Amino acid sequence: MDKSSYTDINSRVIDGWGEGGWEWGMPISHETYLRAKNGSWNLLLTPTKFVPNEWYAPFSKNGRLGGARLLGLASGGGQQMPVFAALGADCTVLDYSDKQLEGERLVSEREGYGINIVKADMSKRLPFDDESFDLIFHPVSNIYVEDVYHVWNECFRILKRGGVLLAGLDNGYNFIVEDFTARPLIITGRLPYNPLKMPEAQFRKIAESSDGIQFSHNIEEQIGGQLKAGFILTDIFEDFQNDSDAVADGIPAYWATRAVKPQSPEAYRAGL
Repeated sequence: MDKSSYTDINSRVIDGWGEGGWEWGMPISHETYLRAKNGSWNLLLTPTKFVPNEWYAPFSKNGRLGGARLLGLASGGGQQMPVFAALGADCTVLDYSDKQLEGERLVSEREGYGINIVKADMSKRLPFDDESFDLIFHPVSNIYVEDVYHVWNECFRILKRGGVLLAGLDNGYNFIVEDFTARPLIITGRLPYNPLKMPEAQFRKIAESSDGIQFSHNIEEQIGGQLKAGFILTDIFEDFQNDSDAVADGIPAYWATRAVKPQSPEAYRAGL
């Protein structure tokens, strides 16, 4: 099994999750779309905490995003992009899963709005010109990519100056506990977790499972990588897995970040 094609394995796995009713692949209803059009909406980068409305500034005016060029990066499934479209944003969605992109087509055709749907692998150069977007919305998904520094560099390249990157990030906790239903929790794994660096037999077993090829990423990669790419971090919050036991344990598994591409190198050096 060719390790270099791990993103193709992940694409097929996520297609299967979508066929099985995966919660992050279920398109929003017509009623939810209408509520968004009428100004009632919230979105998730991580499982439970809604993104603060002020994170969409300076492109949000009176709760709407009219005219903003927005990229949903690995954000297929028909959940976030329909809301952004309802708010008047000029939306592009990029995903590597056919099933996730099918959800985008379904909702856009049902509701009658336009959206640019792109199938592409975010571990490669993104198929967009420099400074193409005002806002990138990137829910938890870079666990399916080995090199997140590449992802941040590409986000920086395709964002306009003053553009905003909103990202949901796995902090690695999910890779060290095998059974999250057992109490007390038992640490069974170690970090970093990278199947590409495992022996062939172990890699093959993981590749043939229903989990896909996933990677842990530490704070140096997830947040430090954004800073190294040139972003200015403006806000952050932690979040938990989407169940009451995880919240009760008090151990966050995710971060969400808001970062800005500075208007100029001088602004970056000044921290503005």
